[in-house]
Amino acid sequence: MPFHVMLIPTLGCPSKCSYCWSSEVGSPVMSIETVEEVVAWLREFRGDAVTFTFHGGEPLLAGADFYRKALPVLAKGLDDRNVAFALQSNLWLMTPEIAKILAEYNIPVGSSLDGPKKINDFQRSKGYYDKTMKGYRTALESGLDVKFICTFTSYSVKKKEEIFNYFLDNGLTLKLHPALPSLRSGEPEKWALDPEEYGDLLVYLLDKYLENMGKIDVMNIDHLCKCVFTRRGTVCTYVDCMGDTFAVGPDGSIYPCYRFVGMPKYVMGNVYDRPSMEDLAKSKAGKLMFQYKDYVDKKCGKCRHIRYCRGGCPYNAIAPHDGKIKGVDPHCVAYRRIFDEITERFNSEMFGSSNMEMGMFGPGPMGSGKPGIMSIMLKKL
Repeated sequence: MPFHVMLIPTLGCPSKCSYCWSSEVGSPVMSIETVEEVVAWLREFRGDAVTFTFHGGEPLLAGADFYRKALPVLAKGLDDRNVAFALQSNLWLMTPEIAKILAEYNIPVGSSLDGPKKINDFQRSKGYYDKTMKGYRTALESGLDVKFICTFTSYSVKKKEEIFNYFLDNGLTLKLHPALPSLRSGEPEKWALDPEEYGDLLVYLLDKYLENMGKIDVMNIDHLCKCVFTRRGTVCTYVDCMGDTFAVGPDGSIYPCYRFVGMPKYVMGNVYDRPSMEDLAKSKAGKLMFQYKDYVDKKCGKCRHIRYCRGGCPYNAIAPHDGKIKGVDPHCVAYRRIFDEITERFNSEMFGSSNMEMGMFGPGPMGSGKPGIMSIMLKKL
């Protein structure tokens, strides 16, 4: 997978979402010196293209001056390779000044919105919707491309039709995220989405997507179909991310992913020390990630989806077991359900119809004239 470094300017966040596990009160803010050390580390570490995603916590807490300085440091310091940026924010702190800085670097922005105001604010926090939509409008005025992630919880999955229609009616791209157990929470399962319900949700969204092709994009379904079609994972959940994805915390500590930032036992090294790939792999966290890869090879070896699933997310796998490898991603049930569904529909369209050419380029089974699974598989992402 492409090389990806997540920069976590701070773990602080002004919101108090009910199910959130990635916010830390009193978190420091990354210094520009640390950003410069990130550049110095990467110049020695590897030389290929890199995407930086500013994540958190809430990355906009770092302020306009941080981005005004940090972005040219990263872009110019690594000008011998292709450098891309992205940012994930609740948008509460988006200002015209910050939006203008981000727009200069064509930075796509991801935000979080769980559907209509009532549903969103119930499981995130009161007032969240209005603050996010205000920031969203500010971002759009500067020409920023903003897409929303919708987190489905044990509560909101029961309102899936209302949520889907909200995104459809408002012309918003839908990218969903299942609420997960947390290594940080005292009640890790409270909001977590049951894997079987998640599988049902994915099949439901596949059907709704096909019913409304051309009216809405459902990014997860796009990527899941591409996984089956290309026989390889297309997003980090479905690939061996170890070695190609890292996160750097506010103090320069390096972690396997942003989900581990702030937990000392998962520190792999620090950018100030210029660790090599071998150094990171030898850390306890690095060994754990590669142990998970080996575990998947054995546990999932006979699964027909192993090439483009890879046991799901390592964090998801260890979170229910206090950081120990005792199983694959618990959402395996959901992944297998949707991969089986996509595969069966693909086979039906390709080989169940006498008009194979029609089946390949979009219409559903038996020349129904309705969009079929191939219309998603062949879609350019």
